[in-house]
Amino acid sequence: MLSSGSETLIYTNITTNIPEFVLQGFPGLHAQYYRLLGTFFFFIYLVLAAGNIFIIVFVTYEKSLQKPTYIIFCNLAVADLGFGTTTLPRIIAKFWMSDRVISFNACFVQMYFVHFLGATSSFLMALMALDRFVAICNPLRYPTLIRNSTIAILCFAVWIANLLQLGAITAQALSVTYCGPNIIAQCYCDHFSIVKLACADISGIKNISFAVAILVLWGPLIFIVFSYVSIIVSVMKISSKEGRYKTFSTCTPQLFMICLYYLPRTFVYLSNTFGLNLGTDTRIMLTMMCSLFPALINPFIYCFRTKEIKDTLIKKLKQRQMRVGRKCFLNNGK
Repeated sequence: MLSSGSETLIYTNITTNIPEFVLQGFPGLHAQYYRLLGTFFFFIYLVLAAGNIFIIVFVTYEKSLQKPTYIIFCNLAVADLGFGTTTLPRIIAKFWMSDRVISFNACFVQMYFVHFLGATSSFLMALMALDRFVAICNPLRYPTLIRNSTIAILCFAVWIANLLQLGAITAQALSVTYCGPNIIAQCYCDHFSIVKLACADISGIKNISFAVAILVLWGPLIFIVFSYVSIIVSVMKISSKEGRYKTFSTCTPQLFMICLYYLPRTFVYLSNTFGLNLGTDTRIMLTMMCSLFPALINPFIYCFRTKEIKDTLIKKLKQRQMRVGRKCFLNNGK
């Protein structure tokens, strides 16, 4: 075990697993900006948590929104909230309190939830595409094929399948020895950053993780691309320009969310796979953006780009204003 001054310990030449990892964060960032960056991530977490909790509560208690599309929205909001809660408190602690050390077990738990929740979001995006595909390309069969019960079962299957799948991936990563160095060049523990620190041949792990990544990231993406190409073809067959706009507008929130989720992740993944040298700080920044930005922005897309939610919100606000106005009038009358 080596140490130099105030530097964090780095473990080398040990035959058993190291007891802890060090989250490097942004190595090029001067320490004087740590508290500012921590505050930035704190506000991101507040907005992310508030937005996604609002969506979950609003859809749960608003009976008119308890439809297949919004059940998927709720599940995605749960995944986004879980991802933010898994990563951001540790990141905030690192920059506010210089808490860079994470225990071996805690790091693997975080890695598991990071990839479990990310994979779940990916397949929920595919369910969104399926919902819009059936609604637009087979509208007469939509009430029969896409029911609340059907979507609930599919969402449950997505959660369980990824729970088991990522459990196997995590167990495989745990099966090798980690003897040093113990520095993770990232703000949170992820599979790519951890397994490359293993003191063993990890070619088998890399091959399996590559296959799983293809399944999780590009499998749903291929289906989504097919779905939206079919949707565009169907929309273009509508003779009325207003009809085309109205039909396609029901897809724009999901399409925007999908682009926001898949394009940055695909770029980051390809750069890691093919060894594109982006620089440590740039790579970390891109990873943080593609991980947190969709979870942060999705609730705003639901509220402002989804007409039914927007109309319901406006209706509720007007009803509240009327109740407040009536109460003030009655109080003044007394």
